[in-house]
Amino acid sequence: MSRNILVVGASGYIGSHLVPQLLKLGHHVTATGRNLKLLEKRGWGNIDNLTLVELDLDIDQDLTDLFADIDTVYFLVHGMNHGHDFIEFELDCAKHFSQYLALSNVKHLIYLGALQSPTSQSKHLMARKETGNILRDSGKCVTELRAGIIIGPGSAAFEVMQDFVYHLPIMLTPRWVTSRNSPIALRNLLYYLTQLIDCPQDKNLILDVAGPEQMTYKDQMVRLSKVHGKTIRVIPLKWLSPQMATYWLRFITSVPTNIARALIGGLSCDLPADGSELQRRIPQHLISYEEAIQETLIMNTEVVKSEIWGFDPDALLRWQTGYGYYPKQAGYTLKTDASCEDLWRQVQLVGGEEGYFYANGLWRVREWMDAMIGGDALKRYRRDPQQLQLGDQIDSWKVISLEKNHFLSLLFGMKAPGLGRLEFTIEDCGDHRTIDIRAWWHPKGFMGLLYWFAMMPAHLFIFRGMTHALVKRCKAKIQQGNIETK
Repeated sequence: MSRNILVVGASGYIGSHLVPQLLKLGHHVTATGRNLKLLEKRGWGNIDNLTLVELDLDIDQDLTDLFADIDTVYFLVHGMNHGHDFIEFELDCAKHFSQYLALSNVKHLIYLGALQSPTSQSKHLMARKETGNILRDSGKCVTELRAGIIIGPGSAAFEVMQDFVYHLPIMLTPRWVTSRNSPIALRNLLYYLTQLIDCPQDKNLILDVAGPEQMTYKDQMVRLSKVHGKTIRVIPLKWLSPQMATYWLRFITSVPTNIARALIGGLSCDLPADGSELQRRIPQHLISYEEAIQETLIMNTEVVKSEIWGFDPDALLRWQTGYGYYPKQAGYTLKTDASCEDLWRQVQLVGGEEGYFYANGLWRVREWMDAMIGGDALKRYRRDPQQLQLGDQIDSWKVISLEKNHFLSLLFGMKAPGLGRLEFTIEDCGDHRTIDIRAWWHPKGFMGLLYWFAMMPAHLFIFRGMTHALVKRCKAKIQQGNIETK
């Protein structure tokens, strides 16, 4: 039977996979995210039975209309990427949501939490548990699924392990690698989530999600390396704490550091799971750890099969197994009183004989470096010196996304260990405009990460200069600039 379903946190990892599954089952879905444009870039802009809503639970706003005609709610919000105060952020969001949930006609809420350990002091795990308690305070019927590591493309915990396997033949780790968990395939978890809609509920439930076997993190990484045809050696060290290990995460994994740090904080204890009750209610075949990895590898290209990459065939062709699922980024944003039209007119002049607005000598050095290893970056080309259109070649770049007066995305074409793009974004903020120039990079292995960090100082120097040069060319005032790296 078709239901009206609200998915809160649809732009996250689970939400982005759950929404298409619910639509396939014939449900009408209202999907929320903190950034509406990110939802639209998933190709969700014009789909029947799907409504997109921008929702930031950190902002005090009336949510009454959000619950209109909604039967079932999925609550998938977490704050691990928010920073050091993510617990306070998570709990405040849950309280705000729960207040309006209590006043609604919603019959059932499904919350995806985390497996718990009686001895763990992990802030991440405690926040997940307390969020469930806050949602139950609404008085609505809540089903809380508690899951451990999810095996699928984009799963932060899984991607951290993959990056370790790709980048480190020998791993010196904290003792937590001998802790046990129960990893589950993304496909199996999604089946549980979608089938819960049709399970009659008359009371609150807390159910563990468990895969077919309990495994240590060490076993998971060793078996993962075998699937990839690699050999790694894992050496646990008693004196190396999870807190110490977090300091070098940004140099080993492309997963956002805040998320990776929060996850590792929850690995110090065993996280036992008894999935028998959930399996009794919703029986299904649980695929093995190796089968789940193979499915993940098949789905691995989904990161470039999106509007973010313009569904570009060249990007898809160049994507390789071993590229970091999550991109590194570095950019510079500048506030100005220049008009969107004037800024866009200048942005369209990039490349060719015009150059790149600032430090053209450094751009030429990079092009010569590409030529020395067999690239063709020295072949300068532009179809039209004044205007751009989708698919245009600009020197070694390709236009993969373009929105007049707002956005330009260029696919990186030089030889390097990874896949990248360069974006120009113009935003009209009423009393001012912003121009943002930003590089995104999916590194290939450890060399891809080294390349990124080697280039980052140049990126920040150049992007700052480019934004200032663009504004000056518009004969406008410069107000304020901001550097951002992740």
